[in-house]
Amino acid sequence: MRMNIIRVILTAAVAAMVIASALTSSHLTFAIGQKSSTANELAGTSWKLVKFQGGDETTLVPDDGSKYTITFGSDGRVSARVDCNRGSSTWKSSRVNELQFGSWSRTSAKCPQGSLHDKIVTEGANVRRYSIKDGHLFLSGMSAGGYYELEPFSTKKPRSSRRAGR
Repeated sequence: MRMNIIRVILTAAVAAMVIASALTSSHLTFAIGQKSSTANELAGTSWKLVKFQGGDETTLVPDDGSKYTITFGSDGRVSARVDCNRGSSTWKSSRVNELQFGSWSRTSAKCPQGSLHDKIVTEGANVRRYSIKDGHLFLSGMSAGGYYELEPFSTKKPRSSRRAGR
């Protein structure tokens, strides 16, 4: 009889551990899912360059921000325009504010004098972090310091307020 009581207690203890493990596992899965959705806030967004602030306090402002754009696809692909060149890669964000790019494929045309192309291609490959503040995207983490500031970019043309025939 004493042996039966011990078996019942051990069985109950094992059952409690299995239930606790299942609850913890589903809690972790839920938490990971939440983290993943937070990390994907860049998915489906497009941005254009406002300025590059170098680690040495040099500020570079493009003559036309729409020549310097980046689009984060919902499928993990990223495409970029850097003045007269285009590039594409993969992207992921495993943790909040962390950004990782895969290998870039890009065109290699010679951009006109005054282009920010060379600086962006050199520094941009080293971006490791991002943040969104006041609707602007900030990319940073380069070894030389500094950051890129970008604003939302829409490729849609504004609709005319005039109706045809009026």
